[in-house]
Amino acid sequence: MGYVEMLLAKDERVVFVTRQHWLGLLPTILVDLGLVLVIMTLSIFGFILSPPFTLWGLLLLLVPVGHLLIRLTIWGNEQYVVTNRRVMEVRGIFKKYVSDSSLEKVNDVVMEQSALGRLLDYGDVRIITGSDIGVNSFRRIAHPIRFKTAMLDQKAYLGGFPMPEAEPADPEEVPDLLARLDDLRQRGVITEEEFEREKRELLERL
Repeated sequence: MGYVEMLLAKDERVVFVTRQHWLGLLPTILVDLGLVLVIMTLSIFGFILSPPFTLWGLLLLLVPVGHLLIRLTIWGNEQYVVTNRRVMEVRGIFKKYVSDSSLEKVNDVVMEQSALGRLLDYGDVRIITGSDIGVNSFRRIAHPIRFKTAMLDQKAYLGGFPMPEAEPADPEEVPDLLARLDDLRQRGVITEEEFEREKRELLERL
């Protein structure tokens, strides 16, 4: 089980996951590769002039290579997640940072894409919420349009819009589904009107 899955509440599911676009790593990649080329070149000349210098040069290769691997690991562990209830930002390798915004509190979404961003499919997304955080800014994330669409779709479904292609409900599962809806109502996740609407839709699918 991944770390994100461990964060999910009961009946919560992941809808879409993205991360910062690879273009954000480009400066690090170019610098580290440049250092590798310089060290290898100096090591070759060092082998001609003085063999010990070659050994030190090979050891110095561990610095840019190790730095690049660390940056790639950090990049791989930074995720922007849309579930059917919230939007999460998860960062960190050993020490984790998790920030989430309930879809119910999302007031507006602002997306910015440059010409290059449209070509390479990346952009900035700002989520304006009614919470104390106010604004969550996700810079240069990959697939920003799909991220925004997934978030707005789930917010609409949470607000009562029907899910697409609803399958007929299994009669044996209806009591359990109704119990879950009642639990959400008692915890204040959904209102009385939403409970009655979902209950009515569930019974209509029998």
